[in-house]
Amino acid sequence: MGHAGMAATAVRHLRAAGSPTAVEPLPRPALRAVREDERAPVEPGEFRRVLGHFASGVTVVTALDADGPTGFACQSFASLSLDPPLVAFMVARTSTTWPRIAAAGTFCVNVLGADQGGLCRSFAVSGADKFAGVGWTPTPATGSPRLNGAPAWIDCAITTVHTGGDHLIVVGRVADLGAEEDGGEPLLFHRGRFGRFTG
Repeated sequence: MGHAGMAATAVRHLRAAGSPTAVEPLPRPALRAVREDERAPVEPGEFRRVLGHFASGVTVVTALDADGPTGFACQSFASLSLDPPLVAFMVARTSTTWPRIAAAGTFCVNVLGADQGGLCRSFAVSGADKFAGVGWTPTPATGSPRLNGAPAWIDCAITTVHTGGDHLIVVGRVADLGAEEDGGEPLLFHRGRFGRFTG
Protein backbone atom coordinates (compact mmCIF):
# COMPACT_ATOMS: atom_id res chain seq x y z
CA MET A 1 0.00 0.00 0.00
CA GLY A 2 1.41 3.40 -1.00
CA HIS A 3 1.49 6.57 1.11
CA ALA A 4 -1.80 7.79 -0.40
CA GLY A 5 -3.47 4.47 0.43
CA MET A 6 -2.21 4.63 4.01
CA ALA A 7 -3.49 8.17 4.37
CA ALA A 8 -6.91 7.15 3.06
CA THR A 9 -6.99 4.22 5.48
CA ALA A 10 -6.08 6.51 8.39
CA VAL A 11 -8.78 9.01 7.47
CA ARG A 12 -11.42 6.26 7.08
CA HIS A 13 -10.47 4.95 10.53
CA LEU A 14 -10.72 8.43 12.04
CA ARG A 15 -14.19 8.94 10.59
CA ALA A 16 -15.35 5.54 11.83
CA ALA A 17 -13.99 6.31 15.31
CA GLY A 18 -15.62 9.73 15.42
CA SER A 19 -12.27 11.53 15.34
CA PRO A 20 -11.59 14.79 13.48
CA THR A 21 -10.66 14.43 9.80
CA ALA A 22 -11.02 18.15 9.04
CA VAL A 23 -9.80 21.22 10.86
CA GLU A 24 -13.07 21.63 12.81
CA PRO A 25 -12.54 19.89 16.18
CA LEU A 26 -15.14 17.46 17.48
CA PRO A 27 -16.60 17.78 20.99
CA ARG A 28 -14.85 15.96 23.82
CA PRO A 29 -15.45 12.23 23.56
CA ALA A 30 -17.97 10.92 26.10
CA LEU A 31 -15.88 8.01 27.35
CA ARG A 32 -16.44 6.98 30.96
CA ALA A 33 -15.23 4.06 33.03
CA VAL A 34 -17.63 4.80 35.92
CA ARG A 35 -21.36 5.41 36.20
CA GLU A 36 -22.76 8.93 36.61
CA ASP A 37 -23.58 8.21 40.28
CA GLU A 38 -20.04 7.06 41.08
CA ARG A 39 -17.14 9.21 42.20
CA ALA A 40 -14.92 10.39 39.35
CA PRO A 41 -11.74 8.30 39.51
CA VAL A 42 -9.21 11.15 39.12
CA GLU A 43 -9.45 14.94 39.25
CA PRO A 44 -7.87 16.36 36.03
CA GLY A 45 -5.64 18.88 37.82
CA GLU A 46 -4.26 16.20 40.12
CA PHE A 47 -3.76 13.88 37.15
CA ARG A 48 -1.61 16.52 35.41
CA ARG A 49 0.32 17.33 38.61
CA VAL A 50 1.27 13.74 39.37
CA LEU A 51 2.02 12.70 35.78
CA GLY A 52 4.17 15.82 35.44
CA HIS A 53 6.75 14.08 37.62
CA PHE A 54 7.52 11.77 34.71
CA ALA A 55 10.33 13.39 32.72
CA SER A 56 10.14 12.94 28.96
CA GLY A 57 12.04 13.87 25.87
CA VAL A 58 10.61 16.44 23.47
CA THR A 59 10.00 16.04 19.74
CA VAL A 60 8.43 17.88 16.85
CA VAL A 61 6.31 15.68 14.57
CA THR A 62 6.27 17.05 11.02
CA ALA A 63 4.63 16.19 7.71
CA LEU A 64 4.35 17.62 4.22
CA ASP A 65 0.92 17.79 2.60
CA ALA A 66 -0.51 19.61 -0.42
CA ASP A 67 -0.53 22.90 1.53
CA GLY A 68 3.11 22.68 2.60
CA PRO A 69 4.92 21.72 5.81
CA THR A 70 3.05 21.22 9.08
CA GLY A 71 3.93 19.96 12.53
CA PHE A 72 3.40 20.11 16.28
CA ALA A 73 5.42 19.75 19.47
CA CYS A 74 5.01 16.31 21.01
CA GLN A 75 6.35 14.80 24.21
CA SER A 76 4.12 11.71 23.98
CA PHE A 77 6.42 9.70 21.73
CA ALA A 78 7.90 6.22 22.14
CA SER A 79 9.64 3.42 20.31
CA LEU A 80 7.22 0.52 19.94
CA SER A 81 8.74 -2.42 18.09
CA LEU A 82 12.13 -3.51 16.79
CA ASP A 83 10.86 -6.10 14.29
CA PRO A 84 9.18 -4.56 12.40
CA PRO A 85 10.58 -1.13 13.35
CA LEU A 86 7.63 0.84 14.73
CA VAL A 87 7.23 4.04 16.72
CA ALA A 88 4.15 5.70 18.20
CA PHE A 89 3.04 9.18 19.15
CA MET A 90 -0.11 10.48 20.82
CA VAL A 91 -2.05 13.50 19.58
CA ALA A 92 -5.19 15.20 20.90
CA ARG A 93 -8.35 14.37 18.98
CA THR A 94 -9.01 18.13 18.76
CA SER A 95 -5.65 18.83 17.07
CA THR A 96 -5.93 20.84 13.85
CA THR A 97 -2.48 19.63 12.73
CA TRP A 98 -3.27 15.92 12.93
CA PRO A 99 -5.72 15.84 9.96
CA ARG A 100 -2.96 17.23 7.74
CA ILE A 101 -0.51 14.57 8.95
CA ALA A 102 -3.15 11.90 8.37
CA ALA A 103 -3.73 13.22 4.84
CA ALA A 104 0.01 13.10 4.15
CA GLY A 105 0.18 9.49 5.36
CA THR A 106 3.76 10.00 6.52
CA PHE A 107 5.60 11.91 9.24
CA CYS A 108 9.02 12.64 10.67
CA VAL A 109 9.78 12.69 14.39
CA ASN A 110 12.43 15.32 15.09
CA VAL A 111 14.13 14.69 18.45
CA LEU A 112 15.04 18.08 19.96
CA GLY A 113 18.31 19.00 21.63
CA ALA A 114 18.80 20.84 24.91
CA ASP A 115 19.15 24.24 23.19
CA GLN A 116 15.95 23.93 21.15
CA GLY A 117 13.36 24.97 23.74
CA GLY A 118 12.43 28.00 21.63
CA LEU A 119 11.82 25.81 18.59
CA CYS A 120 9.57 23.58 20.70
CA ARG A 121 7.55 26.57 21.91
CA SER A 122 7.02 27.82 18.35
CA PHE A 123 5.59 24.44 17.33
CA ALA A 124 3.37 24.31 20.44
CA VAL A 125 1.42 27.41 19.35
CA SER A 126 -1.88 26.78 17.58
CA GLY A 127 -2.79 28.71 14.45
CA ALA A 128 0.59 30.36 13.86
CA ASP A 129 2.96 29.86 10.93
CA LYS A 130 5.12 27.38 12.79
CA PHE A 131 7.66 27.07 10.00
CA ALA A 132 8.38 30.83 9.75
CA GLY A 133 12.15 31.17 9.89
CA VAL A 134 12.65 27.44 10.51
CA GLY A 135 15.13 25.65 8.25
CA TRP A 136 14.38 22.13 7.11
CA THR A 137 15.19 19.58 4.45
CA PRO A 138 13.03 16.73 3.12
CA THR A 139 13.74 13.30 4.55
CA PRO A 140 15.07 10.77 2.04
CA ALA A 141 12.23 8.23 2.24
CA THR A 142 9.01 10.26 2.58
CA GLY A 143 9.98 13.90 2.03
CA SER A 144 8.68 14.91 5.47
CA PRO A 145 10.42 17.94 7.01
CA ARG A 146 13.63 17.20 8.87
CA LEU A 147 14.32 20.23 11.06
CA ASN A 148 17.79 21.76 10.93
CA GLY A 149 19.75 21.18 14.13
CA ALA A 150 17.64 18.29 15.45
CA PRO A 151 20.06 15.72 16.90
CA ALA A 152 18.00 12.77 15.60
CA TRP A 153 15.11 12.08 13.23
CA ILE A 154 12.82 9.15 12.45
CA ASP A 155 11.05 9.07 9.06
CA CYS A 156 7.81 7.04 9.08
CA ALA A 157 4.69 5.96 7.23
CA ILE A 158 1.41 5.73 9.16
CA THR A 159 0.30 2.13 9.64
CA THR A 160 -2.48 2.24 12.25
CA VAL A 161 -4.40 4.74 14.37
CA HIS A 162 -6.06 3.77 17.67
CA THR A 163 -8.40 5.77 19.88
CA GLY A 164 -7.21 6.44 23.43
CA GLY A 165 -9.75 8.57 25.30
CA ASP A 166 -9.35 12.18 24.21
CA HIS A 167 -6.19 11.32 22.24
CA LEU A 168 -5.26 9.21 19.23
CA ILE A 169 -2.40 6.71 19.24
CA VAL A 170 -0.62 6.89 15.89
CA VAL A 171 1.68 4.03 14.92
CA GLY A 172 4.26 4.52 12.20
CA ARG A 173 6.59 2.12 10.43
CA VAL A 174 10.12 3.47 10.26
CA ALA A 175 11.32 3.99 6.70
CA ASP A 176 14.59 5.76 7.52
CA LEU A 177 16.29 7.42 10.48
CA GLY A 178 19.49 9.09 11.52
CA ALA A 179 21.34 10.91 14.27
CA GLU A 180 24.24 13.30 14.59
CA GLU A 181 27.54 11.68 15.56
CA ASP A 182 27.64 13.84 18.70
CA GLY A 183 24.03 14.81 19.22
CA GLY A 184 24.68 16.55 22.52
CA GLU A 185 22.19 16.63 25.38
CA PRO A 186 18.46 16.10 24.84
CA LEU A 187 15.72 18.59 25.60
CA LEU A 188 13.75 17.29 28.60
CA PHE A 189 10.34 18.25 29.94
CA HIS A 190 9.54 17.86 33.64
CA ARG A 191 6.79 19.40 35.80
CA GLY A 192 5.90 22.01 33.20
CA ARG A 193 9.46 23.15 32.50
CA PHE A 194 12.28 22.37 30.09
CA GLY A 195 15.44 20.91 31.55
CA ARG A 196 18.62 19.02 30.76
CA PHE A 197 20.95 16.41 32.20
CA THR A 198 23.19 17.74 34.97
CA GLY A 199 25.18 14.58 35.76
